[in-house]
Amino acid sequence: MCGIIGFTGGREAQSILLDGLSSLEYRGYDSAGISYFGADGKIHIRKTIGKVKDLRAICDDENSATCGIGHTRWATHGGVTTTNAHPHRVGKVSLIHNGIIENYHELVKEYHLESDLKSDTDTEVAAALLNHFYEGDPKEAIRKTVALVKGTYGFCIMFQDFPNTIFSIRSVSPLVATHCEAGSFIASDLTAFIEFSKEYFIVPEGHILTLTADAIEVETLEGVSVKPEYMTVDWDVTAAQKDGYPHYMIKEIHEQPQAILRTITPRIKNGLPFFEDDQIPDSFFEGVTDITIIACGTAMYAGMVGKTMIQNRLQIPVTVTIASEFRYEMPILSKNSMVIAVSQSGETIDTLEALRLASKYTDRTISLVNVKGSSIARESHYALYTHAGPEIAVASTKAYTVQCATMYLLACKLGLSLGKMSEEDAKEFIKTLESVPDYIEAVIAKASDVEQLTRQMINSEHTFFIGRGLDYTLTMEGALKLKEISYIHAESYAAGELKHGTIALIAEGVPVIAVATQKHVYSKTISNIREVKARGAYVILLSMDEKITDDSICDVHISLPQVPDEFAIFEAVVILQLIAYYTSVGKGLNPDQPRNLAKSVTVE
Repeated sequence: MCGIIGFTGGREAQSILLDGLSSLEYRGYDSAGISYFGADGKIHIRKTIGKVKDLRAICDDENSATCGIGHTRWATHGGVTTTNAHPHRVGKVSLIHNGIIENYHELVKEYHLESDLKSDTDTEVAAALLNHFYEGDPKEAIRKTVALVKGTYGFCIMFQDFPNTIFSIRSVSPLVATHCEAGSFIASDLTAFIEFSKEYFIVPEGHILTLTADAIEVETLEGVSVKPEYMTVDWDVTAAQKDGYPHYMIKEIHEQPQAILRTITPRIKNGLPFFEDDQIPDSFFEGVTDITIIACGTAMYAGMVGKTMIQNRLQIPVTVTIASEFRYEMPILSKNSMVIAVSQSGETIDTLEALRLASKYTDRTISLVNVKGSSIARESHYALYTHAGPEIAVASTKAYTVQCATMYLLACKLGLSLGKMSEEDAKEFIKTLESVPDYIEAVIAKASDVEQLTRQMINSEHTFFIGRGLDYTLTMEGALKLKEISYIHAESYAAGELKHGTIALIAEGVPVIAVATQKHVYSKTISNIREVKARGAYVILLSMDEKITDDSICDVHISLPQVPDEFAIFEAVVILQLIAYYTSVGKGLNPDQPRNLAKSVTVE
């Protein structure tokens, strides 16, 4: 689920592995380790609980090894212990693994592996099974092992008898690889080796890779050689660095205007949405009767924005479904249903499996993803790549706003195709969308004001977010951000629903963040704000009013630039992101690496 790096080549491997793991720290983890071929020709392992810096401390100062594998673990099976940390070694096999092996108990019993196991992990069972089948042919052992394993996996394996060679195979769990002047690399994320090469390929599922210093061989399980399809990274290596900011999250908040411009500009021509470069035909949008959006977490809340805006604008039924629930339901889809899968990484397993299910019902699937060549992009009928660049902080910011911007482009194209928007209306809509980056810049300028107001929230146990319509969909993301990185219990409620029970939770001094940007429900929202203020809440109001003259409405007012209501979510969400960030920092926490969370969720 977390970080993988493997290297074999002409350079000293230990520093490459440790630096690669450091670049993957953003994914979230609780232990780290490396495995390498020592000068004696034997496999050596160093691993520990804690951070990569703790792993560095127990590694050799002088290490001439030129081949090794490294891993940062996020515990799933077994607690956070050094024994449970990766790599694992059984007999002649050393292995690291992302994913979950669902039938590991059965494998232990069937192949009598109990005596080989020292940890509580499913991963060590895979190492033991490989060792059980290994009789001098690594690929045969791999074939026999994966034929029995149920679940998801990205394996990187070293065999004692094959020095300076790494073998790999995956199912669902993402891996990327490259061969360059320095040698051969494999990783869970290309940020681990981008300083060495901007060329990479997605490791195809169900293929065995053999990495040596001279080449990477890719072949099917049947032994048929396959030529990998290399791609080029379209962002500079410095985009994955902090560039003087104290945290990645605040850097990425500031990057949102440019990320949106990069995403929408190539898809606008003559003032109208343009998807020809994405190879999406007009026929894809024609005759659509309904839309289902499948996603998880922040991506799902971007979907909620899309749902509300599309339904209000186009009167098309839109359903947003949690991907992990959609998988186990009976979808109500037809050939005219459009399914939009949203995922930053393009590897979110619940979303991927939900997409596979949806594809059985309709040929109109499209994905909004940030990673080229990712599994969700490949398995959709069409893909719209967002151009956020690398997002390192676990709590998503710029990925969310580019997803929303892409939803708006899709909505406009649908409106034109279905006759729900005139060309004049569409051009006005797109013109406003193109102005969004400027509005966000104006809001980011208020960062110091936001930092001041969060001092009231640092010691709070509970916080509530309220709004109506699009504002309500926005507050869902605001609440998620706050709870993710500050560990304050935060909930979002439709403001009109408060009086049906939730208002019982409002007490003296409890922060309530209210968003009121939608004119058609503005007065209703203000009435709901008065209800919580009357019960002692500390109210922070976000609205497009230049000034609030009635002090009884709120304790703090943040004025947003005047924009059409549909577009207010872009500027308001930046304030909510800043509130979460400064609250986290004010509590002395690291907003980039919140506890228990990982960036790319590739396990169920």
